[in-house]
Amino acid sequence: MIKRKSNTKADQVTVTFSLDETRPVSVVGDFNEWDPLVTPLKKRSNGLRSAAVKVPTGSELRFRYLVDGGEFQDEPEADRIEPNGYGQSHSVVLTSA
Repeated sequence: MIKRKSNTKADQVTVTFSLDETRPVSVVGDFNEWDPLVTPLKKRSNGLRSAAVKVPTGSELRFRYLVDGGEFQDEPEADRIEPNGYGQSHSVVLTSA
């Protein structure tokens, strides 16, 4: 699940990534250099795992979820899924105002 919250004063959007997953998982993307250590999803009391990032309004974020064990997952609620150039895909979320 993807949530967007605009901050017009800072011209930023907070994008929250949520996933119903029991295993440890990170979101990796062009906003964090595809590094699985930068944005781990934390387990919440509702059973979901989530993490938020702040990006400039108008950004297009390309990302995937990396689940413990090396399994990649796309986000079904993303604005689009596109080929990633490696024979797989990645999700894209738009942060337009």
